[in-house]
Parts: sequence; C-alpha cells; structure tokens
Amino acid sequence: MPYQNFFTNRQINIPYVVKIGYGKIGRIGKYLIDKGMSNVALFWSDGLEELIGGKLYKGFEQHDIEVVCNKIVQYINIEEVDKVAFNLPRNTDAIIGVGGGKVIDFAKYCAHLLKKPFISVPTSISNDGFCSPNTSLLVDGRRTSVKSSIPFGIIIDLDIISKTPKMFLYSGIGDMISKVTALWDWKVAFRKGYERYNDFAAMLGYHSLDILISMPQYDLESSEFLRNLSTSLMMSGIAMEIAGTSRPASGAEHLISQALDNICKRPHLHGIQVGVSTYLCALLQNNPAIEKMKHFLLASGFFKYVSEDPLSKEQYVQALREAPSMKKDYYTVLSEKESFLKAVHLVETEAILKKVIK
Repeated sequence: MPYQNFFTNRQINIPYVVKIGYGKIGRIGKYLIDKGMSNVALFWSDGLEELIGGKLYKGFEQHDIEVVCNKIVQYINIEEVDKVAFNLPRNTDAIIGVGGGKVIDFAKYCAHLLKKPFISVPTSISNDGFCSPNTSLLVDGRRTSVKSSIPFGIIIDLDIISKTPKMFLYSGIGDMISKVTALWDWKVAFRKGYERYNDFAAMLGYHSLDILISMPQYDLESSEFLRNLSTSLMMSGIAMEIAGTSRPASGAEHLISQALDNICKRPHLHGIQVGVSTYLCALLQNNPAIEKMKHFLLASGFFKYVSEDPLSKEQYVQALREAPSMKKDYYTVLSEKESFLKAVHLVETEAILKKVIK
C-alpha cells in the first residue's frame, strides 16, 4: 500500500472555547464578545427559543451582541442548508446552533460552507455529533454523513442537560461506549492494510472511555456524571478530527445502526441502537474490554432501559445482513465471512441480547 502519503503534516482544528457547567446559557454573550464576535446567526430546535431564549438574549443584551439571523430549523436537506448559508448577512461573525442533533448539524454545515466559527450549544448529549467534524444531512432523500468542520466553541449548560429525558442520556452512553468496538475495528483494519492509523487519536479515544467507565458509580443525575459524559463525547469528536476519519468513533456497531435507520419505520435513538450493537460486536471481536463494558452498561441502567422497549429481532437480523454494505471498502468485524451467523446465534442465545432484542 502507498503509505508514503499517510504521514504528511496537516492542520488539525480543535475547539477554542469549551465551557461545561451550570448557568452557561446566560454567559454565551460574554464568551462571544471576549473573542471579538458581536454579530451572530442563531439557529434553534423547534420550541427551545421559548424555553431558554430569555436567558440567552439577556446575556446578549448585556454584551451588545446582535442577532443578524434568527431561524428555527425544521429541515436538514443539504439544498436548504446551502440556500440559508449563502443568504446570511456578510457581517456574520459566528454561527450558533442551540438544540439537538438536527440544528447542530444544520448550523455546523452552514459555518463550514462559509468558513465561519461555529458555536455548538447542545441541549442534550445523546451522541458525539455536537463536537464531531461531520454532519448528518439529507442528500437525495437519504441521511448521509457529510464532511464539515469541528466547532470553534462548545458550550454545555448542565442546568439544561440535567432536565432532558433519560432516553437522551442513555443514547449518549450507547454512543460513547461504541468506541470500544470502533477502535478495535480500526486497529484490525490497519493491520490488514486497509486503513492508516493514528496512535494519538486512538489514545484520545481510549482515554475518553476511561473518563466515563472508570467512575466509581454511575448516577445519571449527578453533576459529575453529566460533566464526564459531556467531556467524553467531546473528546471522541476531537479524536475524529485528529485522525482525519470517523474511525476512532465508528465501526461495525454504527453500520448496524445505519442499516436499522433504513429498515425501521420507527428507529430507536441512534445511541440506543449503537450501544446494543456495541455489546454484540464486542462479543464477536472477543474484545478484551467486554467485561468492563458489560459492567458499565448494567450498572448505568442502559440494558434495563432498552429492555423496556427492545429492538425488533426480525429487523435487527435484517440489519446485520445489510450492515457491511452501508460503507464500501470499510473493514469491520462484520466483514468476516462467519460473523453474520455468529451474530444471529448470539442474538438468539446470549442472555442480555435476548432481553434487548426481541
């Protein structure tokens, strides 16, 4: 393989502003003005402006921040994003996305197109998208991962995060734990000559896991857990930026989730599907971290939560069959010939999987 091009230097972007704590929504105006940004385009998830806009606008008024565009995001087709981005006022200093994954991706891609700083203000931490260098947009009617830029700033208000439904926290747990199998797939793909490998990105990925899994207890309502989950997901996004690929955070488990999205009329949350698939893929890999990961998913209540609304066995088996075709030339444990039959056998016989996939 032509490895000579793998080691050339390139610019790596990381978030310049990182604020995680209570009451941060009201301080965004200060963070902006400190960086010389006074004119902003503001994008919201539907219904959020009425709930938290007062605190944000109060901070803006105190620091003379002008909102040059204020828009509620309802669609994420790439043509709509392009249209909105290139019609923003020229004096826009920064683009802010406040809300869930849809608005974060919309605003992030706008900023990428215009080469403007993007400020990510997630109101849930259900996956690592708020800090990743990629966006999920509709391209020709299909959800597609599109290259963008990592946020300039990440501001997470734990007052808001602590009030989100538990399903979003469990989704964040599932998306975070997927690094166990994604990093394994990446390393094996490298050893087989299919991929380049970045030791520092991998180290950061493993460390992002340790921050969360090594906690002495998993109280989802505690400030320590919320802060650690936020930090872990953020570091996962940075690992992808360093690697120049989604490999540190996305392997076979994400392919299964992507296939489920295509198959199911009512898919579960991304992180729920990914978390279940991570456990299955770790068993297929004979992953050395399986016991530690299993303990975490049991102790945090993840498996119990999913068992109350399990994934469809029929749809899941179909997703297993289709998963390897979700990305061409993308080696994972599912690329091995015997993996499909082994996976189906585990779904039918393994005690935990029988509870979460029915």
